[in-house]
Amino acid sequence: MTIALTGATGFVGQAVLDVLARKKVLARALARTVPAETHAFVDWIPGSLSDPQALAHLLTGTEAVLHIAGLTTAHDPADLDAANVAGTLALVEAARKAGVKRFVFVSSLAAREPELSAYGASKAKAEKIVAASGLDWTTVRPPAVYGPRDKDMFELFRMARRGFVPMPPPGRTSLIHVHDLAELLVALLPGGEGVTGELFEPDDGREQGWSHRELARTIGWAVGTRPWVPHLSARALARLARLDRTFRRDKAKLTADRVRYMVHPDWVCDPARSVPPDIWTPRVPTRAGLKGTARWYREKGWLT
Repeated sequence: MTIALTGATGFVGQAVLDVLARKKVLARALARTVPAETHAFVDWIPGSLSDPQALAHLLTGTEAVLHIAGLTTAHDPADLDAANVAGTLALVEAARKAGVKRFVFVSSLAAREPELSAYGASKAKAEKIVAASGLDWTTVRPPAVYGPRDKDMFELFRMARRGFVPMPPPGRTSLIHVHDLAELLVALLPGGEGVTGELFEPDDGREQGWSHRELARTIGWAVGTRPWVPHLSARALARLARLDRTFRRDKAKLTADRVRYMVHPDWVCDPARSVPPDIWTPRVPTRAGLKGTARWYREKGWLT
């Protein structure tokens, strides 16, 4: 099988490339900038989701599409729609034109509550496009993804190392290690009974997920500290988002949109949407995964 891959230069995409290389599966990967370091089994296609010629080139000679690319943070909701909605539609239409029927889409648990954030709304719209595509589709809604190379949850590790991890109001969230997620996405590529036309919410197998305080304390354990974990109110987080915008402008990560997502108390995966165990089960215990992630950060000089 040769697959068409988007988002290959991102956190999850790089883990998928590792799995594909190990399994010797060929991939054609779309990238705005071709990375200096690459895999022997990857053919890089320069371009973007808004480039019809690049998409046609990407899909040439492929049997399946794995669509990971997406924008998670933006100050203008129109940017999220352009990347996540219009980009997905363009890829679906290109797949149909090229006769590539298998389509695996990486959405987000945020799509479950589209009224909370523009990001979640954009992913929910993209899910509808995929479901109405007429393709042989499967959609995956990952919860919080962590692991080596991740820059988002790294902030929690860095704060824990300093002994202070402010968290949103009390709530619970599911987790998944990036290696487990990558293995799942590759396992879904052939399609077939039990996965076609399904929407999955995979996690680490921990029933009811992790409380915010429990997660922060466990990350502290992984880096060798016992951090103070205060819960910040929605109002306090909104003020911090405004400060982040003031000082980092377009590079600000704590947007008002992300705050609305963060303060929701329930981001636990639905057991009814679990992946059939004969297709995939998580293998990385989360405490061990967090410990290994902290070790990777130290080895790369991210944690001092």
